[in-house]
Amino acid sequence: MISSLKSIRLVILCLLTVALTVTCGDPKQDEDNRTVFNYNEMAGISGLDPASANNTEDIWGVNQVYNGLVQLNDSLHVRPCIAKKWWISDDGLTYTFILRDDVYFHDNQCFEGGKGRKVTAKDFVISFNRLYDARVSSAVSLLSNIDRTEKTGYKGFTSTNDSTFVVYLKEPLSAFLSVLTMKYFSVIPYEAADFYGQDFRRNPVGTGPFKFKLWEEGTKLVLLKNEKYFEFDGKNRLPYLDAVTISFVKDRETAFMELLNGKYDMLSGADAFNINEVLDKNGDLQPEYNTKFILQKQNYLKTDYLGILVDENIDIVKKSPLKIKALRKAINYGFDRVKMVKFFRKNIGYPATAGFIPNGMPSFDEKIVKGYNYNPDKVRQLLIEAGFPDGKDLPEITLHTTDNYLEQTEFIQSQLAENNIKVNISVDKPVVLRQAVAACEYNLFKKSWVGDYADEENFMHLFYSKNFAPVGSNYTHYKNPEFDVLYEKVLREQNRDVKNALYQQMDQMLIDDAPIVPLYYDQIIRLVHKNIKNLTTNPMNLLNLKLVKKELKKED
Repeated sequence: MISSLKSIRLVILCLLTVALTVTCGDPKQDEDNRTVFNYNEMAGISGLDPASANNTEDIWGVNQVYNGLVQLNDSLHVRPCIAKKWWISDDGLTYTFILRDDVYFHDNQCFEGGKGRKVTAKDFVISFNRLYDARVSSAVSLLSNIDRTEKTGYKGFTSTNDSTFVVYLKEPLSAFLSVLTMKYFSVIPYEAADFYGQDFRRNPVGTGPFKFKLWEEGTKLVLLKNEKYFEFDGKNRLPYLDAVTISFVKDRETAFMELLNGKYDMLSGADAFNINEVLDKNGDLQPEYNTKFILQKQNYLKTDYLGILVDENIDIVKKSPLKIKALRKAINYGFDRVKMVKFFRKNIGYPATAGFIPNGMPSFDEKIVKGYNYNPDKVRQLLIEAGFPDGKDLPEITLHTTDNYLEQTEFIQSQLAENNIKVNISVDKPVVLRQAVAACEYNLFKKSWVGDYADEENFMHLFYSKNFAPVGSNYTHYKNPEFDVLYEKVLREQNRDVKNALYQQMDQMLIDDAPIVPLYYDQIIRLVHKNIKNLTTNPMNLLNLKLVKKELKKED
């Protein structure tokens, strides 16, 4: 009990120390010009182990603390990071990376003398091999193309010396460099993983622009500037900020008041604040907030859609009218996406009137991929073609969704009813919907897909016939041999213009076969105080703080 009380006192002392040294608005901060970037994360953070960083909240935190071989810029181009250069073998199966020699792990008690050591290629071998451990890793499926056969000595990753790291693939994958930008592939020191064990998730040790200081779960996470960070802006060492604090207030009204009061520098996401209060009908800031904030909007690699199970080997499909392509196309024509985005999303996002690949990807071109617009005449023609003139004898169709999308699906239901297509809405809990969709138990369901990496392959693999759910992510069980041929071809193609053309062909096939009903391409939205500079956005919705500057307000 005495030990427990001492621990509590120690935590309180640490929190008071942090509050006195890094809290925005403290007179001492103004005195020595220290700058702290503060933001709120409603969903909380579950851990800061890169191997398990599979949601936006965790990825944002991990991105401040860790680095990988390569990184994405805001235009989604792969750029050097710890690897200063690389080359790919002619057969596309071997990737060789040459590492920088000036990258050090953060100082931490896991190291001898508490001093962080230099990163070597062996660290990447250990970090990547750790991703095979399903107990800590969410990236196991991404390693299926790594060649650990006799051909490579049963080693998918090797280090030929301290600065050379080599990866071997079974099959060429033109998107592989993009895959490596995912935070899973960050380098970690084996000393930290061994020292902290299962508690490594809350004791992160990386190479990133910020280093771990304090985490009071459910309350606050504090990161401090890494004074030894290896990246420069040309002449000045990054980052500019002295610290980052992340709060975990779940109530959006409370969080918005804290933003207004200056405690937070940014709120991110349409769910983080009341968009009906803050935005006007066009999706712009209301006049009273124009002087306080900058509204950031950015294409997001996310497509919201209705999925349709089309595998006629499944009993529920055999009995469903949705097995008829003409009916699936009629549903696509049967509601107004423009109105839906305008009235139910305050124009956040874009109506999905092209294909499944979202606005923001290099191949996106609505002039080439022709999608669906609201067209009652087309609906009538297609219902006749499907054998249900004016909806006669057409059974009611059940659409499965969650509470978050009820208003949108009710709008779709209403407009389809006007066009003689009756839809019943079933509201499920998110976990129930996910499990049922993966198990192919629903004919029609609301889903969204967020790009894990910046290549269209990440969207197209949802429709490759070898990826049928529940093993893969082909939830519709779409199968088209021509699509599969193009998909396998694009995996090997390195020329971006050729890849664009192949992806556009594949996307048009999806539209024509209609295993999906694209709804809208989402947008990133942030409210940012005007004294925050250099906070950029990108279609991956990755939070980059290493270039951010904060101008101290006179009233601070």
